[in-house]
Amino acid sequence: MTAAPDALPPTLTYADILAARAVLAGQVMRTPMLPAPPLSAITGAEVFVKYENLQVTNSFKERGALVKLASLDADERRRGVIAMSAGNHAQAVALHASRLGIPATIVMPVTTPFVKVAATRSHGATVVLDGETLAESQVRAEAIQAAENRVWVHPYDDAAVMAGQGTIACEMLEDVPDLDMLVIPIGGGGLIGGNAVAAKAIRPGISIIGVEAGLYPSMWNAIRGENRPVGGPTLAEGIAVKIVGRSTLPVVRDLVDDIVLASESELERAVNLYLTRQKTIAEGAGAAGLAAMLAAPERFRGARVGLILCGGNIDPRILASIMVRELEREGRIVSVRITIPDRPGVLGMVATRLGSLGANILGVEHRRLFLDTPAKGTKLDVTLEVRDGAHLHEILAALEADGLPAARIETGGGQLG
Repeated sequence: MTAAPDALPPTLTYADILAARAVLAGQVMRTPMLPAPPLSAITGAEVFVKYENLQVTNSFKERGALVKLASLDADERRRGVIAMSAGNHAQAVALHASRLGIPATIVMPVTTPFVKVAATRSHGATVVLDGETLAESQVRAEAIQAAENRVWVHPYDDAAVMAGQGTIACEMLEDVPDLDMLVIPIGGGGLIGGNAVAAKAIRPGISIIGVEAGLYPSMWNAIRGENRPVGGPTLAEGIAVKIVGRSTLPVVRDLVDDIVLASESELERAVNLYLTRQKTIAEGAGAAGLAAMLAAPERFRGARVGLILCGGNIDPRILASIMVRELEREGRIVSVRITIPDRPGVLGMVATRLGSLGANILGVEHRRLFLDTPAKGTKLDVTLEVRDGAHLHEILAALEADGLPAARIETGGGQLG
């Protein structure tokens, strides 16, 4: 496991987190912690959400970044700071460094969503795009740090940063003291590490459940001694970390009760549920806690669960794609192949008939060259918006009765039935 650039920080204590609360008072928003009845109905648990997506930079990262920056002496502030980040830590460091008059340079992977890069630059930081992953960005950041004698602000492997993140659990347990468990995303481990220390100090019997993207089971591997593959494009780029923290690993090993791996489809569904049911925006990493509940519902059923919606910086184009994909998964957007005679007026007739059946036509494509189609016929692929599966069966039956054989097809063109 690769070491962080600085020496191993001292053991994090609850006293450190209380001191961090004093630093953050009046400087960072105390975000709301609210019940989420729609999510409770879906998961079978009693769910409460901590809305860290409402911070100025739309992420919890402001807490740790400010605590670290506030700890610097005059010489360190003059020298400036360096950080590597996939986006949210970058914005947090940039914002609070600007407020404190500290020069900041941030190295970000070239795969970072543009919305995060643009936001980081808007806060006044110098942005360097380098590397496909955080690990590669860290190499470049270390080189800049050495060449320019800047102060390292690590996104997770730092006691001050962990203390700042741990203030979230303090607020959650003040607002809802009798939570049974917290479900917390894991990247490098700073968020879960700080909050595990705080939560176990306040409520020793509480369960701390971590969640990683299934493509990046780095902490899972480190804790369990496994060697699952790590890497690949994930919706949760904010927790797509290949190297867990030296300082966070012992905390997770000692205080975290379990780790759940969430698939990409579960992350997508969680993002969509936050938007459609809670009317709030979550990025993939921000929705990971809810994704864990979708991945292992029996683990949470009947419990009082606190989720940290830790970030809301998602590319609008990706969010729109997720919404459409979820409609397809739910059977509300479907493709139907209809065999029709190839003569004038038939397409209009089909469109009128589908309209009368309550279907909304989203797209149409002719398939004249299929060998199983009569020479004077054609197949029509129609993408429809329908109410649900029952509505689709009603439409298919009506078309069949009209002498227009129809069947549902997969999005890629393969037959479903």
